[in-house]
Order: sequence, then structure tokens, then C-alpha cells
Amino acid sequence: MTGTAPTAHLPGTRHVGLRLVRLVRLHLISRRVPGALAVLAVLACCAALLRTAPRLHWMQGDDAAARQTLLLIECAAACVVAVTARSPFGESERTTGRLLPLLRLGAALLLSAAAAGALVLGSVAVRLPGGGAGLLRDVAGLAGVGLVSAAVLGGALAWSGPLAYTLIAEFALLQDWRTPWLWPARPAHDLGAWLCAGLAYAAGSVAIAARGPRDTGGDP
Repeated sequence: MTGTAPTAHLPGTRHVGLRLVRLVRLHLISRRVPGALAVLAVLACCAALLRTAPRLHWMQGDDAAARQTLLLIECAAACVVAVTARSPFGESERTTGRLLPLLRLGAALLLSAAAAGALVLGSVAVRLPGGGAGLLRDVAGLAGVGLVSAAVLGGALAWSGPLAYTLIAEFALLQDWRTPWLWPARPAHDLGAWLCAGLAYAAGSVAIAARGPRDTGGDP
């Protein structure tokens, strides 16, 4: 007897593929990707502010005031990366599949790249304190601080980590502190600052991938 095999007897690889597509779709919905336009709008506003700041004389030269203004814009972009790590499903999300760590890591990397890319585009033809390299370093480090905050405090409060760090770094800029752990206060070519920012981002990526944001289903 000839005929096509019933759907129930499809090869295992196709079943895995369908399950993977469904898991990715549900994961994206859990991250409220339908509301991603709001995230993109915030990043676009950060880029626009970065572009207009020199024209408004908020960011002139390489002095501490100019670097503080740039740091605030970088902090806003990093906060976007941090708060979007939140899941409305909380602890129950951890039981839905083994691919979740990779999905969390991928989402964090994509959002970080989007934040850095938006600021880079906004800085085209704009002279930045520290240059484009310093911008990428600071955004990556701040995003890492935000991801650690999401894993420890929850996505709803993840913005508090980058904000607290920014306040300390703003003071470090005024006082000319030298520690590489306050990388925004270091020159763009400083290797120690790059290593510290990279370690912060690596720690945030590992934390958010391994355990996800510390949220519960009852979070607002």
C-alpha cells in the first residue's frame, strides 16, 4: 500500500525543528518582542541625543563635563539592554527547555549590539570624548553591569545597576580616579579598562544565560 506517511511518523529531526521554532516563538513573545518598537524608539532617542548634544553645547571637547554627558547617554542605552531581560513568566520559564540559556544569551548579545550600533550611528560625524572605541567599551561594560543586575535583582530593577555605576563613574571623572574598574574615567586606549569592561560584560552574559533574570510571575 502506497501513500505518504502520517504526520505522527515524521522523522525525529523534523519534530526537533518544529519544537525549536515553537520554543523560539514563545521565548520572543515572553520577552515582549511585540513591544520591541518601544525599545528601538528609546535607542533611537539616545542616538538622536548623542547627535544633537554637541550642537547644544552639552558635549564640547574632552573635558570631564563632556565625558559625563556622554556617559549618561551610554547609561540610558545600557539600561534598555538590562530591563528587556525580564520575563513575565518568572521561575516557571526555567523548566521549558534546555535551549533557554542559548536563547537568553542570544537576546542579550543582539540587544547589546543594537544599543552600541544605535549610538555609533548617532555619533557619525560627531566628535566624541574618547572617540568611538571608548563609546563601545563603555556601553559594553555598562550593559554587562545591567545584565548582572537583572540576574541578581530582577529585570524590573535591572536599570539600578548601570545607574549606580554611572553615578560613581561620574564622580570618578571629576576626581580623576585611576582604577580600571571605573573604565569610563580611563582613556579609550587603556588596556586595563578594556579588560575590566570586557569582564563585566562576560559576567553579565554568563549570569543572564545561566539563570535568567530574577523575576517571579507576580512581578509587575
